[in-house]
Amino acid sequence: MKLDWKAILGIAISALLIWWVLRGVDLAEVWGHIRHAHWWLLLAAVAVATSGFLLRALRWKLLLHPLDPNTTLHNRFAAVNIGFATNNLLPARVGEFARAWSIAKLEPRVPTSAALGSLVVERVLDAVAVFTLLGVALLHPSFPAEATVAGQPIATLVNTILVLLAVLLVALGLLLAFPGLFLTLARRVGRFLPDRAAQLLVDALAAFLEGLEALRSPRLLGGALLWSFGFWGWNAVSFWLAMHAFGIQEGYITALFVQAIIALGVAVPSAPGFFGTFHAAAVVALVEVYGVGSGATLAFAFGYHLGGFIPVTLMGLWYAGRLGVSLKELGEAEEAVEEATRPGAAVPPPGRGNP
Repeated sequence: MKLDWKAILGIAISALLIWWVLRGVDLAEVWGHIRHAHWWLLLAAVAVATSGFLLRALRWKLLLHPLDPNTTLHNRFAAVNIGFATNNLLPARVGEFARAWSIAKLEPRVPTSAALGSLVVERVLDAVAVFTLLGVALLHPSFPAEATVAGQPIATLVNTILVLLAVLLVALGLLLAFPGLFLTLARRVGRFLPDRAAQLLVDALAAFLEGLEALRSPRLLGGALLWSFGFWGWNAVSFWLAMHAFGIQEGYITALFVQAIIALGVAVPSAPGFFGTFHAAAVVALVEVYGVGSGATLAFAFGYHLGGFIPVTLMGLWYAGRLGVSLKELGEAEEAVEEATRPGAAVPPPGRGNP
């Protein structure tokens, strides 16, 4: 894949944030916390985090159900790992496209474009679950109510998140209620765009609307929400275990808060693998809000991040090899997905352009 402006921006942000978290830090202290870590607790944290990819694959069945009710757990799990491994190794978040392309390749009845739409829905469900659990942490008596982030009261951050979440949910509701209207608007806007851009706009919106079909079923929506809360509640256990592995004696409620702030942090463009954004978010959550020492916090951030990075990356590469696709080809999955959104298009192999 080409190193475009998105990739360069992400690398620059990661470099800046790594500099920020390390400035004025005693690296010998950080290394001391790493050397004296409780490795069995860290391994348990990594095991819990890695098992979460299986939970993601289980939830995905509900979101893909309107497209194909008979997708297999093995294929969904393979695609999940391929997607996350691609995000860990390649820039510009191309892993989302690699995941959509992979499931369409493994499950031919699932259109590539609609699979991508289902991943957008998945992110919305993740946001609802993460920020609801964040609310639980903020309302808990143990939360340091006087805490600030970047000099601003924590309430400012919370209110901003709630407003954004409300806007997102209202927008989703309107899309579900008036899909035809939004497609018509997209076509009209497309008149002012180049032909290719106009077609991509309409096709992308149509794919997203197709991916929203699971939300029309109360059973599928309720099930997907339950899986989302289950996943993020379980994932917070891995944060709690990892914090204790590095001597940070905080409770599960703190883990919910740290998880939410890191989830926000890794949404920022970054180098492959969320380097920098993950670590900066950990510093904000633990050092600025909970007053944890920077040495222990950075030991936790680097240790837990690397521990979680390795298993899913190896599994994703293994599944990609089984599928017969190289990392270079996965890097071109975005173009393959764009090609597949054209009316009547088949699923093209990434990196092997079509005539």
